[in-house]
Amino acid sequence: MKATVTSKGQITIPVKIREKLGITAGTVLDFDEEAHFVKATRKIDWDTFRKFGNKAKDPFPGMTSMEILVYLRGPVELPPKKPDANRD
Repeated sequence: MKATVTSKGQITIPVKIREKLGITAGTVLDFDEEAHFVKATRKIDWDTFRKFGNKAKDPFPGMTSMEILVYLRGPVELPPKKPDANRD
């Protein structure tokens, strides 16, 4: 897909791209000045991010990290420890 830059430095983002990325009127894009090509990412404001986080529920309430890992992956058998050759 192509877009032409206007004399004012503006481009029109093609509909397919806007729909795919959820870009609507008022969406803020952040341009990466370090990239060697045009790279823009959709910026999400902190209020929206916090609202999303506040609605999230812990799927493993009361479980420790290790308990969650065992639940998700199953129990893990560790190999026996080798004797330390440097010990007396």
